Amino acid sequence: MPTVFSGIQPSGIIHIGNYIGAIKNWVKIQNDYPSIFSIVDLHAMTLRYDPSSMENVIFNTATALLACGVDPEKCSLFVQSAVHEHTELTWILTTVTPYGDLTRMTQFKDKSEQNSDNINAGLFTYPILMAADILIYKADIIPVGEDQLQHLELTREVARRFNSTFSPIFSEPKGMLTETPKILGLDGKYKMSKSLNNYISLEETEQTLWEKLRGAKTDEARIKRTDPGNPDVCNIYTLHKNFSGEEEVKEINTECRKAGIGCVDCKKKLMKNLLTLTSPIREKIEFFRSKPEKVYEILEQGAQNCKKIASQTMKEVKSVIGLKRF
Repeated sequence: MPTVFSGIQPSGIIHIGNYIGAIKNWVKIQNDYPSIFSIVDLHAMTLRYDPSSMENVIFNTATALLACGVDPEKCSLFVQSAVHEHTELTWILTTVTPYGDLTRMTQFKDKSEQNSDNINAGLFTYPILMAADILIYKADIIPVGEDQLQHLELTREVARRFNSTFSPIFSEPKGMLTETPKILGLDGKYKMSKSLNNYISLEETEQTLWEKLRGAKTDEARIKRTDPGNPDVCNIYTLHKNFSGEEEVKEINTECRKAGIGCVDCKKKLMKNLLTLTSPIREKIEFFRSKPEKVYEILEQGAQNCKKIASQTMKEVKSVIGLKRF
C-alpha cells in the first residue's frame, strides 16, 4: 500500500490555515494509508528563532496535532531531528542537485524578501531537505498545497538524478492536492502565517477571534453597507467555504451580491462557525498539555518507527554510492 509523508513546521501556534491546508487532510488520510507525519524542526531553523523556547514550541505543536485528531495508533508522529538520516540523506542529494534548479524555486525568492536580513544558505537548500524528508521513507503520496508543488517536482527530479547517477532506489512521489490548496491570511494578500501575524489560531477565544476578524480584509470595492459585493474576491467568503455549512455559504454568496448582508454580519457568522470547530480542539489541547509524558512518549515511539525505515534506506543508499562498508 502507498505510504504518505507530510510535515509541519513547529510554530507553537497552529492556525486555521494549517488545519485546512494540512491537518484536516492528515486526519482523513491516516485512515486510508500508512502515514508518517513529522514536526519539521530543522526546516524551522531557516528563520531566526529563540533556542530556549524551541522544545516548548515543538511540544505545543505536537499537542495541537493530537488535539485535532492525528492518532498515533494510526500513524507515526515524530520530530524530524530525532531521525538523523534526514540530514545524512540531504547532503548526498545535494551533490546531485544542480545549483540552477534551486535558483528557480519561487519560495526562496518570497522568503528572501520577507527575511531580507537573514538570507541564509538554509533558505536556499531547504527544498533538498524537503526531498530527503520524503525520499528517506520512499513515500509515494505527498499531501501538498499549490505553493508546494514546485518543491515536490524538484523532489521527483532529485530522485531521477540520483537513480540515473547511481542506481534506481527511489520512486517518484506524487502529490495529493488538498481541497483548499492555499488559505490567505487576514490581510488577504499573503499565505496565513504566524511570522506575518495574519493568522487565526485554533486557540482563539471569542474575544481574541473577533478582534482579528473585525480588521480582516474583505472586498475592497465594497465601501458602503449598501454596495453589492463580489464574494469571489473576498477572503472572508473563502474562509466561509471551509468553515460554514453548504446552505449558509450559498446564502452568503447570494446576499452579498445584492447587498443583503454586510461585511460585519458576514464576519460574525464566520466567528460563530469557527468557534464551533475550535472550542473542542482548544479543550483537547489543554488536556494534552497536562500530560507531557504521554506526548513525549508518542513522539519517541514515532521516531523509533521511522528510524527503522530510514536506516534501511540509508543502507541501500550507501551501498550504491560506494560507502557500503561504512
